[in-house]
Amino acid sequence: MPRSQKNDNFIDKTFTIVADISLRVIPTTQREKEAFTYYRDGMSAQSEGEYAEALQNYYEAMRLEIDPYDRSYILYNIGLIHTSNGEHAKALEYYFQALERNPSLPQALNNMAVIRHYRGEQAIQRGDLEASETWFDQAADYWKQAILLAPSNYIEAHNWLKTTGRS
Repeated sequence: MPRSQKNDNFIDKTFTIVADISLRVIPTTQREKEAFTYYRDGMSAQSEGEYAEALQNYYEAMRLEIDPYDRSYILYNIGLIHTSNGEHAKALEYYFQALERNPSLPQALNNMAVIRHYRGEQAIQRGDLEASETWFDQAADYWKQAILLAPSNYIEAHNWLKTTGRS
């Protein structure tokens, strides 16, 4: 049974209905419809914490999807799963790929900054202050880019930049 028929969550059901109607109304190819269905099912599985299933759907969507903008969101979501699994290097690869296809994706920049900030915190715990400063500087660079794209978002990052003198 397709995931779209299993959803018990009201918001997921509503999204699925709207998406299904959109797919029928908007002129798209069968391939585009299939790609979107896999993407939608991936998002649904991801929201339920079913990461292996979500990844399978996202990879299938990537195989079918040719539009770079749409691919950027698939790649971004794959990055989110790897971030959630603590696979930061893998996550960064997917965020980079997403940004190559869509440079106006502030959430990818934010997540890249969060990973670098986390690595900075780890360096402090190891007593490596020089490395921590490098990681924090990199985090600052990514947060600045994200804030430029979405000035009203990332308030905590904006405050951190000010507090640390990196703004």
